[in-house]
Amino acid sequence: MKKTIKALLSAFAAMLLVAPAYAQVTTSSMNGKIVDQAGAPVPGAVVLAVHDPSGTQYYSVTNAEGRYYINGMRPGGPYSVEVSCLGFATAKYTNLTLQLAEALSLDSKLSDDSEALSEAVVVADAASKFSAEKTGAATNISSAQITSLPTVSRNITDVTRLSPYGGNGMSFAGADGRTANFTVDGADFNNNFGLSSNLPGGGSPISLDAIEEVQVVVSPFDVRQTNFIGGGVNAITKSGTNTFKASAYAYHRNENMRGDAIAGQQISGARDKDNNTTYGASIGGPIVKNKLFFFANFEYSKSTTVVNRWRGSEDGVADANNYISRTTLADLERVSNFVKER
Repeated sequence: MKKTIKALLSAFAAMLLVAPAYAQVTTSSMNGKIVDQAGAPVPGAVVLAVHDPSGTQYYSVTNAEGRYYINGMRPGGPYSVEVSCLGFATAKYTNLTLQLAEALSLDSKLSDDSEALSEAVVVADAASKFSAEKTGAATNISSAQITSLPTVSRNITDVTRLSPYGGNGMSFAGADGRTANFTVDGADFNNNFGLSSNLPGGGSPISLDAIEEVQVVVSPFDVRQTNFIGGGVNAITKSGTNTFKASAYAYHRNENMRGDAIAGQQISGARDKDNNTTYGASIGGPIVKNKLFFFANFEYSKSTTVVNRWRGSEDGVADANNYISRTTLADLERVSNFVKER
């Protein structure tokens, strides 16, 4: 009896100590089936996928059904894939691009070595957005798209609007923005207090120039994508390649770049001082060719703006048109002195 009670208490304590584990997918994958000219599966065929910019290699061997699976691959590309097996001509595929958290299905039909004069080389086209391998309602946005997309505030939510489910800020499919989840390389970058749907850093917790790819998902099939109800924004950062690359940039906007009148009527305060200047630089390259890489990004933003136009009144009479509060200057002074002293 005592052993039974002790076992139950231990099990209960174990359940209390278990912490919830959240995961987001930060890689891509590839799978397919290798057959001969008669359509029979080819077991033992070697599939070699090479990420051309970095030289990273991924291997797989087909099983008895001729199927292969490669997981944990770097998103992006281009990739070169080589399928080889003793007694068959080698098939090569080039210009393949993998999307974040998506599986690329690549099947191959091998020719007999005696019938082939040379290896078969296939140049792949971009995958259709309506392919059967999609894992739910997802929109993938590449670094090239992010760079070409016009954005005034350089806010990540300007990018997520490319999703047909995107709306205002972090709201997806009409859900409250606080139910969404934003991760970078699998780590949460949310407003954890839940008081607002805005992301930290004024909506830019990470520089857009450091992002390699963004995926916006709504009700994904992949159970590894969790911790959200409305929508999930899954971003991964750039990595170095075998080529040294560096960039430097600056963005500036001020009050003179916006309108100050509607239908010829001047708007009060529209041209008050308000400017933002962003400076940034990035560099990446190889440490050990084909094996070890580095990438670094630095960004600095400086803003000058009117934080609060309201001021205290002399007599306690409010004037909203002139931003004069009913709180008197004397009361404000007393509060200030109290805080400084206590």
